[in-house]
Amino acid sequence: MNDIRNKSRSLGRSIAFLLASTLAISSCSKEFLQPDPLSIYLPNETFNTESGLRSAMAICDRHLKGYWATDHNEMLTLGTEYIFSELMVASNTDKRSMMADVANMLTPTSDNSSLQNLDRSNSLWYLWQETYKGISYANTIIKYVDQVQTLSEEDRNAYKGRAYFHRAFRYMALVFEYGDVPLVTTIIDVPKQNYRSTKRDAILQMMTKDMEFAVQWVPDQKNMSLIGMINKGACRMLLAKYYLAIGEYQKAREQTGILIDQSGYALMTESFGTFNDGGEAQTWPITRNVIWDMHRPENKLIASNREVIMGMPNRGADAESFVKMLTMRILYPFVFDSRIQTTDGKQALLNIKRNSGDYNAKYDYMRAFGRGIGTFRPTSFQSHGVWAVNGKQDEGDLRHSSKVGNWVRMADYKVNNKASTDFGKPLLLNGPATGKLLCSDTIRRWYDVPHYKFFLDDPVSEANISGSDGSRGATNGSIADWYLYRLAEAYLLRAEAKYYINPSDGTIKDDLNAIRKRAKCTELYDGPVTIGDIMNERARELYWEEWRNVELKRVSLCLARSGKPDEWGNVYHLDNFDKQSGTDASGGSYWYQRIVHYSLYNKGIIHVNATGLSDVNYTMDKKNMYWPIPNVAITSNIKGQLKQNYGYDGYNPATPVWDQWEDAVADESKVE
Repeated sequence: MNDIRNKSRSLGRSIAFLLASTLAISSCSKEFLQPDPLSIYLPNETFNTESGLRSAMAICDRHLKGYWATDHNEMLTLGTEYIFSELMVASNTDKRSMMADVANMLTPTSDNSSLQNLDRSNSLWYLWQETYKGISYANTIIKYVDQVQTLSEEDRNAYKGRAYFHRAFRYMALVFEYGDVPLVTTIIDVPKQNYRSTKRDAILQMMTKDMEFAVQWVPDQKNMSLIGMINKGACRMLLAKYYLAIGEYQKAREQTGILIDQSGYALMTESFGTFNDGGEAQTWPITRNVIWDMHRPENKLIASNREVIMGMPNRGADAESFVKMLTMRILYPFVFDSRIQTTDGKQALLNIKRNSGDYNAKYDYMRAFGRGIGTFRPTSFQSHGVWAVNGKQDEGDLRHSSKVGNWVRMADYKVNNKASTDFGKPLLLNGPATGKLLCSDTIRRWYDVPHYKFFLDDPVSEANISGSDGSRGATNGSIADWYLYRLAEAYLLRAEAKYYINPSDGTIKDDLNAIRKRAKCTELYDGPVTIGDIMNERARELYWEEWRNVELKRVSLCLARSGKPDEWGNVYHLDNFDKQSGTDASGGSYWYQRIVHYSLYNKGIIHVNATGLSDVNYTMDKKNMYWPIPNVAITSNIKGQLKQNYGYDGYNPATPVWDQWEDAVADESKVE
């Protein structure tokens, strides 16, 4: 893999590097990009050919995948998005810097300390740094594409449209994670240290315009020879989200309608592709079903999968070209440990190698479920509450079914320690006679898992029968193709657009029920649908696919802009929904209300019953609607002033910002 970088200043020291001057080109295949080293510092020579543009586009595509597939040992980047939602919390309780007490831990200077350590409990700094890198990659294409004389107008505009997508995707994340941020639309020749923040809505307006161009010029996947490049369907999906964000609800409805009815996509309703029987079928048998098949990496990008709109290739013959997704290590409970015991005081689950005399294929949970360490865990709402529809737990929903093997509950583990009298019996949380807690840390070691989403084959490790813990079967996860967008989300976005137009629209339920019927649900919506119903269905269907924090905050803006109520009857207002503070149960944004209703935040101290572990107090403040602008970005911008967000040290409502994106773009060339 090639890494080609210009001589820019350190990301932590120069806002010019952070925001504009990055020209970092690397490729996911050795033969794809082999430039003359002399061209590294001469972009006018590197990008005046189509091969140079293809190289730059490959970097954009690879970088996009990196948000999901990030090999950080104890971290996955997307986990940070989920702990700032109602669906997950940080759970690596042995880490002093675990991002639990968010209301007090999250400050503008947090990036200078533990928050930069990706092996700990969050990726906040990474999401700022890497997102601006992605913008710079896209800007490189946008700046130089018109200089490639050999391109037809159609091809030139397709390159430009794809680059617009990459830039708009990243700004969608930035404006809902950080609010008003610097708008960077070009690559400049000298460092710029006089940036000014641009208003969220101005950025949304510009990106909407760009995505309208992209939808016009980027080809459909059926007209493309390669999989993994941005296609028209992906552009249409992102444009629909931008239309929702700026209040163009009818246009959003039209775009999602085109995806659903006119683009050749269809929900997958029957089993298809290759059947994968799981890590160890004797331990955990899988009854073949469409949900399981749809989320197997080997099926995600095949031609017979008509639901995929765009996916991210991350598997193939050359395994070194791809990045492992450590879902089985990061997201499964930490069970192979003496702190989960049997009633007679033995360690309940052992890692027994296949060449050991004690090995029993009926109890090989290491290969079936992986060697989890529980960096992030789901909330009770995600594991249980969200699955209730019409006041009933839906027993038929394949997405929540242990019966077919899609979902793993703690009671599905059986004691595999032959030295215990409990051998072969389900794990217990409390001793039946004594009531003694048999799991010392229920935050990290006792929770359910959507196995169909997180299980990933690792054929290389699977072949190593006598290897160490980390190389026996799919113990950590593996390289795996992943969805960026699929048609189910278009149904959910259309339902959302209908809600803002008219909450009484009787067809809203039809969009939700289309997804539920595919999942073989026994409970369907019949009657008025709330925004909460729509967001609950997103949680069920798109777990670990969507950027949950971003989507919740986008919907928060939509509710404030539309004046429509949430599921509790709250109505929000544009002038203050994102400018409140406090940890009490009332007020704030829709994002905050979902968190206080459904998560572990602001519920009081949780006593962790384990030696050496502190009590945990999960807190979230209304001001955390936006993350603080990193102090290093503010202090490096020595000739200008970036606006800090409400509620954080350095906030000043009088700080000048660009109200119009045109003014921000015009200012980019002014370097002082």
